[in-house]
Amino acid sequence: PGSRSGSVTASPIWRPSGSARVPDMVLKFRILTGEATLPTRAHDGDAGLDLYSAQAAHIGPGERWQISTGVAAEIPDGHAGLVLPRSGLAAKFGISLVNAPGLIDSGYRGELKVLLLNNDPAEVFRISPGDRIAQLLLVPVVLADPVEAQALSTSERGESGFGSTGR
Repeated sequence: PGSRSGSVTASPIWRPSGSARVPDMVLKFRILTGEATLPTRAHDGDAGLDLYSAQAAHIGPGERWQISTGVAAEIPDGHAGLVLPRSGLAAKFGISLVNAPGLIDSGYRGELKVLLLNNDPAEVFRISPGDRIAQLLLVPVVLADPVEAQALSTSERGESGFGSTGR
């Protein structure tokens, strides 16, 4: 990839105006297996949709598994899906996502899979079809064009990185 010059424009994004639901916006899912469960919200107004396992698994201490959900999604243009861990699984069992958050681009139409990691030092974590394993959050994105620059503007933080703002 070479350098690009010229003006940079971004695609418009949806901005909330009091309501979290966008009129006429739906998130389509295709069921791929008989063990699949359509994602759901536990409570009206929850940001994330629960993703469910479509397979049985047993994740040993320190192991990671790719868990099938048995569903594919059609993420709307101008949006992305973020696969996030469930706080209850983390707190009770030490289960996290290897690549949290997982990113689902709007053009992807394959099966949603979740990369779970068992951080418990001694206990095996067992999963059955229908268990809630992660959350899917739909977010608007800005599609900015990358351009090479000879310099970047200055900021108060500058190049200070990890740990530079204190503990």
